[in-house]
Amino acid sequence: MNFREKLVRGDKLLGTMITLPSPEIVEIMVAAGYDWLFIDCEHGAFDAQSAQSLLQAASGRCACVIRVPSGEDVWIKKALDIGADGIIVPQVNSAQQARDIVQFCKYPPQGSRGVGLSRAHAYGAKFDEYIQTANQQVAVILQAEHIDAVNCIDEIVNVPGIDAIYIGPYDLSASMGKLGQTTDKEVVAAIARVRQSCVREAISMGFFGVSSEAVLPYMQQGYSLLTVGVDVLFASNAAKQTLEEMREGI
Repeated sequence: MNFREKLVRGDKLLGTMITLPSPEIVEIMVAAGYDWLFIDCEHGAFDAQSAQSLLQAASGRCACVIRVPSGEDVWIKKALDIGADGIIVPQVNSAQQARDIVQFCKYPPQGSRGVGLSRAHAYGAKFDEYIQTANQQVAVILQAEHIDAVNCIDEIVNVPGIDAIYIGPYDLSASMGKLGQTTDKEVVAAIARVRQSCVREAISMGFFGVSSEAVLPYMQQGYSLLTVGVDVLFASNAAKQTLEEMREGI
């Protein structure tokens, strides 16, 4: 069963965010046993080549989903052509945006994805196999991370071809004038509104948090696509803790 099938079925998928263009970091996270990796090409210092090197490091042992910088077709096409198991699209605030993104992800006749030869097609060796199965195997995940998305979430989740809605709590709080206040009651209520729509339409839900304490409550509410922690924070926090322990022992 591939990543998209597990996602649509509602399996709990535990991942972490990769922001550094380092294949070694990916190898470490794969060895740690994560179900999937959230490769952040929106905020991370990535181009298509460096993102591809991370997919190669995972080497099929762990699903890799790329957050593209925007919902434009060129970014989506590159992410899928280098072999991502799916994409996460930020700032999807309308049903029309959602429809466009689904179109860009699907080969004709279901969509308008361009056809090329690249890593996803084994550089041509598995071209026919890939184009015949990609529409069923590529995961399409949209982020609800703005109050505008919350206000039209019913229309967004009704767009055919969406596999999951992923909450972006920090940007959502910022769009409500509450930057970083992810536990504010109005922010929590907005997230709950998105959840209600997804539950009604049986669409999987995703959530990000920097710690297990931040994410576990959402897992208990039925969120299944979970991202816990960030590569740079793992390194920073461990380094600080070790240094503090050493200084306390002096």
